[in-house]
Amino acid sequence: MRRAKLRLLRVDPWSVTKAAFLLSIAFGIMCVVAVFLIFSIMSGAGLWDSINETIQGVLNQSPDEAFDINDYVAIDRVMAITMLIAAIDVVLITALATLGAFIYNMSASLLGGVEVTLVEDLK
Repeated sequence: MRRAKLRLLRVDPWSVTKAAFLLSIAFGIMCVVAVFLIFSIMSGAGLWDSINETIQGVLNQSPDEAFDINDYVAIDRVMAITMLIAAIDVVLITALATLGAFIYNMSASLLGGVEVTLVEDLK
C-alpha cells in the first residue's frame, strides 16, 4: 500500500468561477422545473378550487363577487418570480464561489492549505 500526502495550496479563481457558473445554471433550471411540476400537481389535484371554495364559504360571498386565488397565484406570475430568483441565484452563487476561492487562497498562504492523504491499494 503506497501513500502520498498532497497539500492543496491554491485554487484557481477563474476555474472556480466557470464551474460555479455552470453548476448554478443547472441549479436554476432544476428549480424552475421543480416549481412548474409542483404547481402543475397542485392544480391537477384541485387545490386552487378547494381554496376558492373555502374562502368563499368563510366570507359568505355571492357567486358574482367570488374570490379567485388564480388572480393572485397564477402560473405565469409564479414562473416569472421563479425565473427572476433563479437568475439572481446564478449571479450570487457565482460571485460567492469566486470570493470563496480568493479567501481560500489567502488563508492557505497563511496556514498551509488543506492536506490530503491518497492511498493506492495494491491488490
